[in-house]
Amino acid sequence: MNENSYGKDIAFLKEHVQVVELKKNGAALALVPAYQGRVMTSSSKGDKGFSYGWINYDLIASGKKVPQFNPVGGEERFWLGPEGGQYALYFEKDKPFTFENWNVPAAIDTEPFNIVEKKNDYVKFHKEMHLKNYSDFAFDIDVVREVRLLNSNDIQNALGINDIPESFVAYETVNKIQNIGNQAWKEDTGLPSIWLLCMMKPSEELTVVAPIKEGSEEELGTRVNDNYFGEVPPTHLQADMSKVFFKADGKKRSKIGITPKRATSLIGSYDNINDVLTILQIKQPEAGAKYVNSAWELQEKPYSGDAFNSYNDGPLDDGSQMGPFYELESSSPALALDKGESYTHLQRIYHFEGKPAELSKIAQKLLGCKLEEITNKFKK
Repeated sequence: MNENSYGKDIAFLKEHVQVVELKKNGAALALVPAYQGRVMTSSSKGDKGFSYGWINYDLIASGKKVPQFNPVGGEERFWLGPEGGQYALYFEKDKPFTFENWNVPAAIDTEPFNIVEKKNDYVKFHKEMHLKNYSDFAFDIDVVREVRLLNSNDIQNALGINDIPESFVAYETVNKIQNIGNQAWKEDTGLPSIWLLCMMKPSEELTVVAPIKEGSEEELGTRVNDNYFGEVPPTHLQADMSKVFFKADGKKRSKIGITPKRATSLIGSYDNINDVLTILQIKQPEAGAKYVNSAWELQEKPYSGDAFNSYNDGPLDDGSQMGPFYELESSSPALALDKGESYTHLQRIYHFEGKPAELSKIAQKLLGCKLEEITNKFKK
């Protein structure tokens, strides 16, 4: 069986964990309740099709649970922000912001989500969480996560495109959190956000494209935030007035972010080697909305975070590497919820495979550029 096939990945997963599959025509989706109802991978051509999600075979096969973080992979997982700062959910009170003190809460790392409902193309999960942030504020959270396969009519309505390639898989996740505690969530004690991260397979010729709103930096701020792991060089990051291009080859550890003032409702990628166009869609971020800041420091502006992110994996200083993979990420605004209030963050993922001319039309409409511009951006 093909090394990158969905069939190979699904067979491996079923050896080690319970897998829930959603199927419709050639589209297939593999979810694991034990991994917080995450989408592990998907295919547009069934078992023989390309498997889009990155899966950490070594960690899953070991059967071990790591106290700090269990990066099993998966092309769409549910997390909560912020990661760092005085309202961090990944650091204990007064602990320095160093890797040794960073811990992913068990509720979004090792504890399962419960299946509430299951159909051929739909599954619903539930989880109750109790977390404390760096400022020692306690959050009591009820989480409902729904995952649904989309058909061609759904795609036409959501994206406004008519010429859909024959091979595609598309799905939406509806992620609802509710404040079930006795206290309102307020800015001065910290606000959480819904954070969805998509780990997918990179290639030598894979480029992430983020359409951005045009305007001066005085008016809208920076076009792209690249200060996560140090400035990203031009070999991997370029931007014009309406688009940001980020090379996701899995060879240089780097990360970018798009602020709510600049973000549209879309971010995507094109893999020129495997002929895959991927689109991630969320509700259009409001320019004035507050987003959590995940920087590992006590922050002057804890609500100045990004709406979209993309991460490119690469070797660490010691030469080791977990992946390779790349990520597309979306976040909800910071959630100031009163007792009993809830918020829903909906994300849709689309993978299209087809002739370059077909995919180029979609890229032009949704990302603002043809495939030729994407594939030539980082050619040597």
